[in-house]
Amino acid sequence: MIKTSRVVLLSLAACWALSAPAALAQESEKAFYAGKTVRMIVGSGVGGGYDVFTRIIAPHLAKTLGATVIVENVPGAGGLVAVNRLYVAPPDGLTISLVQGTMATLAQLTGDQAARYDLAKFTYLATVGAPPGLWLVGPDSPIREVQQAIDAKKKWRWASAGGTSGLGIGAAFTCEALNLDCHIVQGYKSSSDAGLSVTRGEMDALYVPESSANHFVKSKQNWALATISRTKSQFFKDRPTVFEAAKIDPSRVWAMDFLANLEGTGRLLMAPPGIPAARLAYLQAAVKETLHSPQLIAEGEKMERIIEYLEPASTLKNVMAVVSGVPPEQKGRALKLLAGEK
Repeated sequence: MIKTSRVVLLSLAACWALSAPAALAQESEKAFYAGKTVRMIVGSGVGGGYDVFTRIIAPHLAKTLGATVIVENVPGAGGLVAVNRLYVAPPDGLTISLVQGTMATLAQLTGDQAARYDLAKFTYLATVGAPPGLWLVGPDSPIREVQQAIDAKKKWRWASAGGTSGLGIGAAFTCEALNLDCHIVQGYKSSSDAGLSVTRGEMDALYVPESSANHFVKSKQNWALATISRTKSQFFKDRPTVFEAAKIDPSRVWAMDFLANLEGTGRLLMAPPGIPAARLAYLQAAVKETLHSPQLIAEGEKMERIIEYLEPASTLKNVMAVVSGVPPEQKGRALKLLAGEK
């Protein structure tokens, strides 16, 4: 009995020796964030889809961390200015960003000179959903179906925030897949601004994630032609996928599959490279707790912004599958397409 008790005590002591440093480290990181200010950088203007998502998440993350969380809009180069700034920010866990994976991965994959970062070196906190995109037109457009758009044989003007922005990428690959004559107009600060340009008739078309599309359509600002995906959008079950709406030439299907892989990277919640291990573990745990908050999820659903969580390891895996896993032939074709070559 005495021998058994001694073994139990030794086991308990060993467990305490292992757990105590971890618990102390967590308390230390909790104390670090208390009263601090965390900046969430957004690569678009106020009112865009990523801005809205960030502003929904910020107060809930602030509550979890015990810190003040502010949103800072840093538009420019289709979102690349914000990603560049995040890459060189101090690795102290006080600067994070909700980044459009489509834009960030394609910019690096194609060697865009404006992309001054390496996605393999960033710190990943989570993916906040990976929604498909929708093709929108103006509310009074005579075009109400994809086949009508193809048969119109017109010059399509697409609103974009930049060549490597989600808006621009979606437009380019949609036009390639359907063999449309398109002019992609850059310079809109956010999806909201781009959507209004289509409403006013300045532009003909827009590609945006399903949550933004749902907001625009419900407010009668735009009309949805189709989901640019093989699967239907949860918000537009009455609208076809592009594969249902049109017969895509087999030689052009690659463009839709390439876009789907890009979109699969989703909304990336990221931080600078080099954050100390203990702080990173604390921040990742705080993000996980925040994104599972019933209050946040309910608030997102009320605003029709769906909050979904994917852990950091899978987030990084999805990013690297695009950055380093795309066949050279597809990469070359994508480069030509984005350069305006046929």
